[in-house]
Amino acid sequence: MRERAFLVGIDVRQRKKASVAAQARDVAGAARATAVLSADFSAEESMAELRELATSAGAEVLTEIIQSKDRPDPATLIGKGKLEEIQGMVASSDADLVLFDHELTPSQQRNIERIVEVRVIDRTQLILDIFARHARTREGQLQVELAQLEYMLPRLAGRGIEMSQLGGGIGTRGPGETQLETDRRKIHRRVRHIKEEVENVRRVRAQQRQRRESVPVPTVALVGYTNAGKSTLFNRLTQSEVPASARMFATLDPTIRAATLPSRRKALFSDTVGFIRNLPHTLVSAFRATLEEVQRASLILHVSDANSPIRHEQDIQVEKVLKELEAEKKPRIRVMNKIDLLAAGNRDALEDDANTVHVSAVNGAGVSTLLDRIDAVLQDDPLRRVKLAIPQREGKALAMLEGKARVYAREYQDGVVRMEAEAPESVLRKLQAFVLP
Repeated sequence: MRERAFLVGIDVRQRKKASVAAQARDVAGAARATAVLSADFSAEESMAELRELATSAGAEVLTEIIQSKDRPDPATLIGKGKLEEIQGMVASSDADLVLFDHELTPSQQRNIERIVEVRVIDRTQLILDIFARHARTREGQLQVELAQLEYMLPRLAGRGIEMSQLGGGIGTRGPGETQLETDRRKIHRRVRHIKEEVENVRRVRAQQRQRRESVPVPTVALVGYTNAGKSTLFNRLTQSEVPASARMFATLDPTIRAATLPSRRKALFSDTVGFIRNLPHTLVSAFRATLEEVQRASLILHVSDANSPIRHEQDIQVEKVLKELEAEKKPRIRVMNKIDLLAAGNRDALEDDANTVHVSAVNGAGVSTLLDRIDAVLQDDPLRRVKLAIPQREGKALAMLEGKARVYAREYQDGVVRMEAEAPESVLRKLQAFVLP
């Protein structure tokens, strides 16, 4: 049975001005600073995202309210009077829980719960719950549990029904009640154990990367805001069938697949977890082993939802996470996805440029252009156009060239095949004896 949720947002005018100014200071260059000044999510846009998060967590949204304040109330965030009003609305609507579009301090969460008399979940805990729902591999489950424990540790003292894990429901997946409420030392030991296991994961990934990097096959990482269509595009590029969903954070566990580029070079594509505004720091830290694929990639595809009215704001959140991962200076292609959802007139007016390609991962529009652009940007195992003379008896060399190069011209003469081709350096090194000066 779906839990009934009451959503609460807050529009803090002073904080918004301060955060916008801080963002502008953090971004180098006047042009980028100007862009950031208009990039803050409005309270309504933020609430729409919370609604989508709640739905992804399996909740039924009953109603929602946005409280405007000059500054957050230190005790209850939105003020005791407004909370008492919400308490009446919650009681009359028979809601199971109240979801806040804001991270609550432990004392705020306790104070709010005493007034509204139902479970209270903040935005961070809601995101952690969704991650717990979608983690499939042992690695993903470990990373989610680590993030949950680190989030919950400072909230143990004095917690009441919002900590109860026995009844289940949103915000209660993952670590159990006994661990969280009866023995803090056990939790600390569990955190240390998980960190050791995650470190083992990092070592295994490092070994896998070393093996991959010993062969000149570049890695292309897909990044973007959650629900930008990365998994659908990943499937289109690699001819895979990775589960794709319109729900937020449908992809949590990393996936790597090989694909052949138009030049016949191989590339590895990595599908990654979606980013989101104010992604909990505990998650960024816990998922660093996964996100190392982004750090080590030769090329980043920044996938954006061309149909989203807040695309600009979402793109800036992605930039923040890339900066935290120290990957913001990597070669990058901006991929504007979901153009099939645009009106025909808007779609016809789209133009690609040196850094941007417009695609529809659903119907394949623009994907061949994107593959050509990826091929041109990747510098690993660079391409070189050469002329060759290969005796016809050298079947292995001819087969290698046919399979791993673009052949532009071919001529048969006296038992020799004269060819003009474009091939990766790794292939040409093996065929050096046949390359003409």
